[in-house]
Amino acid sequence: MVNAIIFDFGDVFLNKDGDAKRKAFADLGLTQWNDTLEKLEGKLETGKIDEEGFLRGIQPHTDNASLQQIKDAWNLGIADFPLYRLEFLQKLAANYRLFLLSNTDPIHMEKFEQEAGASFYSDFYQCFEKIYFSHEIGYRKPHAEAFNYLTNNHDIQPKRALFVDDKKFNTDAAEMLGFRVWNLQVGEDDVVDMFEKKIIDPD
Repeated sequence: MVNAIIFDFGDVFLNKDGDAKRKAFADLGLTQWNDTLEKLEGKLETGKIDEEGFLRGIQPHTDNASLQQIKDAWNLGIADFPLYRLEFLQKLAANYRLFLLSNTDPIHMEKFEQEAGASFYSDFYQCFEKIYFSHEIGYRKPHAEAFNYLTNNHDIQPKRALFVDDKKFNTDAAEMLGFRVWNLQVGEDDVVDMFEKKIIDPD
């Protein structure tokens, strides 16, 4: 019996728009997110560099874009958060221990909170027993340390927990650690269909 659910954030609750972000960066002269930029993103998402360090690291790969232009392009990856998903989560919180485990960064979280507004994001955060953002804990999925950080702090048994994420390498890693998993398919699945799809049985 599942008694805890661990959710990813982006493309599970918060919609993302990778195409808009890629187009904005292309307009700034950055057409390929190479290994150097991947590593830079990893440092931002684990708190090893700050916002300015990240933006300045991208700058040489553009056509002399300003830091603000780079930040704006980066934030175009953040789209909307439908209200019906929050309402679903609020109902779910009455019957399960809920946790958020997200690979994210302070730039995107600031953007989300600005766009959503204090009332909405407060209602969202209050659904969870605890929220873990990678840039705050220093670990990213799919590394086992990210999952262990959560389970060790909350006495969670993986076999009694469901992990929901849109990236298969993350759900594969969780499954190897003994979690039940749902690899949500963006564009085909919606988190609110969890019971209809019999991911877990309703109480």
